[in-house]
Amino acid sequence: MQREFPEAPLVGVGAVVVEAGRVLLIRRGREPLKGHWSLPGGLLELGESLTEGVIREVREETGLTVEPVELVELLDRIHREGERVRYHYVIADYLCRVTGGQLQAASDADAAKWVERAEWNSHSALLLDPITVRVIEMGWQRAQTLKWKEEDR
Repeated sequence: MQREFPEAPLVGVGAVVVEAGRVLLIRRGREPLKGHWSLPGGLLELGESLTEGVIREVREETGLTVEPVELVELLDRIHREGERVRYHYVIADYLCRVTGGQLQAASDADAAKWVERAEWNSHSALLLDPITVRVIEMGWQRAQTLKWKEEDR
């Protein structure tokens, strides 16, 4: 599957993992947006459901096991290089809760950490794409509405 300059859009998944009022972020280890902080996620594998993909990607990148709760947003991420499309992903971002595991960056992630709301809303604290900030905020707000607690696990 060709990621760069693809012949068709690629389907990806992302996770807004909320625990104790914080959100899990990873620092991307490769393009697109290498070095930027983002949500854990990646490409869907053939025969894999969206939620299975979210669970696998979070485990691979962070060592955590999650339960997808609901879809937060479905969006296009299109990066152009002149007239050509360098990357085109259709991404399903899910609100997730942690069910197990130990936090440890792995796979495509250079780092993984829990972030407070003030950090993802600060333009100077983290290298975060504005679209990612919007999705994080939507997921965090929804988690507050659901008011889940750690003892619910």
